[in-house]
Amino acid sequence: MADENVRNAGFTSSGISRGSLASSMMSQEARASQGGVHSGGPTATLQEMGAKGSTHSSGFTSSGISSGSRASQMMSQEARSHGGGIPRGGTASSVQSI
Repeated sequence: MADENVRNAGFTSSGISRGSLASSMMSQEARASQGGVHSGGPTATLQEMGAKGSTHSSGFTSSGISSGSRASQMMSQEARSHGGGIPRGGTASSVQSI
């Protein structure tokens, strides 16, 4: 994954771009949680990375998630909380797919 992909999806240093994939994700996440976007969720995580330009340094790479990285910690925590699997649409899978 590249920082450019995250920016192109609408996660930028000035916020989420109107009419973008990012704004669609934010809207869907807010509806699913009755109005809010949770810290640590897919939208918040991608926005943080887009603002900082830190996708690769977080361990989300084009060849997968780097061992021992923040990304691998996120994936492990998510798997534990879901009985061993990574849910489709979860934070790790959403961030890695961008």
